Amino acid sequence: MESKAHWENIYSTKAFEEVSWYQKSPENAIAALHRASLSKDAKIIDIGGGDSFFVDYLIEAGYRDITVLDISQNALDRAKSRLGKKRDKVTWICSDITHFQPEQTYDFWHDRAVLHFLRNEEDQISYKKNLLKATAKKSFISLAAFAKDGPLKCSGIEVQQYDPKDLELFLGDSFETLESFKLEHPTPFGTVQQFSFLWSQHL
Repeated sequence: MESKAHWENIYSTKAFEEVSWYQKSPENAIAALHRASLSKDAKIIDIGGGDSFFVDYLIEAGYRDITVLDISQNALDRAKSRLGKKRDKVTWICSDITHFQPEQTYDFWHDRAVLHFLRNEEDQISYKKNLLKATAKKSFISLAAFAKDGPLKCSGIEVQQYDPKDLELFLGDSFETLESFKLEHPTPFGTVQQFSFLWSQHL
């Protein structure tokens, strides 16, 4: 609940451009989705999607089964407000990812910056269990987290850093790595954050 209160406060007090993770165009997520070559009926879930603009792209691109999950109701409400009537094209889930109870499997799991906030081993285990439950054979996983030379904190919270190989080890033998690399995220403040990225598929 302490974590939820933190993020509710962030999304009630800061504008889009006042948070370091702001991206007007989530190019890496879009590139990963294109590479998957999924049909427009594919089930897609954006973990920690909040008021990210990835959902805007998904709607405009014609995907018809979109889910956005975030711990902050304020973040989801901001996205809904921005989308207007288009919000009805999306399933919105307000939940801590470690408490998420998947009711279906998804063809594409996208997490740009949630995993690195889970520093407790129990939370990491819960995340992976939910990922396994929520994906099926041949599902794609797009996963990004702060790199070893990236930030030590984000939004005042200490993070867990990952090299690309660490992400592979985290997922383990249930997933096949298709690609892993490091990337840079330019923040609205003129700084650059180092991320590790993993593109994987559920075996």
